[in-house]
Amino acid sequence: MKIKFLFPAALTILFFSCSKEDTTPTPPAASSYVNTSSGSTWNYHLVDNSTGTASSADYTITSTARDTSINGKSYHVYDNSLGSHQYNALTGSDYYQYDSLPTGLGAGAVDRLYLKDNLAATGTWTQNLTITVPGSPFPIPFTITNTIAEKGITRTVNGTAYDDVIHVSTVIASVLIPSSSLSTNINSYYAPKYGLIENSNNIHLDYLGIMQDLNTETKLVSATIK
Repeated sequence: MKIKFLFPAALTILFFSCSKEDTTPTPPAASSYVNTSSGSTWNYHLVDNSTGTASSADYTITSTARDTSINGKSYHVYDNSLGSHQYNALTGSDYYQYDSLPTGLGAGAVDRLYLKDNLAATGTWTQNLTITVPGSPFPIPFTITNTIAEKGITRTVNGTAYDDVIHVSTVIASVLIPSSSLSTNINSYYAPKYGLIENSNNIHLDYLGIMQDLNTETKLVSATIK
């Protein structure tokens, strides 16, 4: 499977993470924060400042009529106009995305729990991962801590106001890496039915001679929701 990195949707990417444009406010919070209706589309604009020179890309996520099983969990399949796929699952109040890791920060893919919509503001959850980072002589354990920074807010993205938005703040740390060597500032905003409407990732790693930077911002431009 070829997987586009959308981690916390790239970690971007989560990942939503249009011919007929829908710019009306989002539905009430009773709707889930993911949409699996076949034919729904999301148009995103990505700005990447990781190298110090800004680059940008526009891409479209399209919900297919397909599901697939990954590690015993059923995921809905989305096509990405850049030539890859995106995989999302909803189990109760838990939202998962099967993500590839950022270029330079590790190989393989992770089953990422990116949202818990039943938590109140300040609620947290963690995931522990062990990743082989290129250049490191041994696998490195990481802890991803997610916090509901805000809940039930209105967020305006590209001129469209979305209601009942959940803002998730994410921090990545490791017991093997000093905090001065790994800094992260990751923020994701999810709206009912639309999923990811905005995401920013700022990650700096300087450890044992390994230097990696990720600085991206993704925003929803328009969507057609079936």
